[in-house]
Amino acid sequence: MLHVESIKKIYAGYSNIYDVIFKQFFYPRQRHVINSMDITPGDKVLDVGVGTGLSLPLYPNHCEVTGIDLSREMLKKAREKVNKQNLTHVSLKEMDASNLEFDDDTFDHVIATFVISVVPDPVKVISEMKRVCKKTGNIVIVNHFQSNNKFIAKIEEYINPICCKIGWRSDLSLDDLIDSADLEVDQRYKLKKFDLWNVVFANNNKIC
Repeated sequence: MLHVESIKKIYAGYSNIYDVIFKQFFYPRQRHVINSMDITPGDKVLDVGVGTGLSLPLYPNHCEVTGIDLSREMLKKAREKVNKQNLTHVSLKEMDASNLEFDDDTFDHVIATFVISVVPDPVKVISEMKRVCKKTGNIVIVNHFQSNNKFIAKIEEYINPICCKIGWRSDLSLDDLIDSADLEVDQRYKLKKFDLWNVVFANNNKIC
């Protein structure tokens, strides 16, 4: 079971090596989804679990991006990117994704890449994403989910306690999450046939 304080501690430890370890896997998928999001001039984007800010240079300058993360140390690395690359359209905030400090209907796009299996309560996080997203807005998730192959799924269940100790769940079911979070999915796919990560584009179907 993942807990907020343990997540903070784990990702503080990752902050100095995160890009070296994960950029080769995460960046191409972030680039794909951001390029697919149809972000128009003046749109407001919320990047949930922005981490070290790998995704930040990918957003067009004509939108307003807010990145939030639980880890102060990860955000420090993100701020270095913002300052170095003069990303004046980006702002960063330390914040818990399960308790977003924004008004309802604030953002045109809400995106969470490689974070839904990190948070203690994925359904609560998606509920918050839907709340702060405009009724006409879009919700985008990129994440590893439990395999549909029964044999691989059993292995993922078996190794889950180990995965939790290093910062994420391996047994999170996409189908169960869609049902529990009442996600209205427009598209779900993998960039490669045997990719470890799923791309999910959803419409915001919250009840006003």
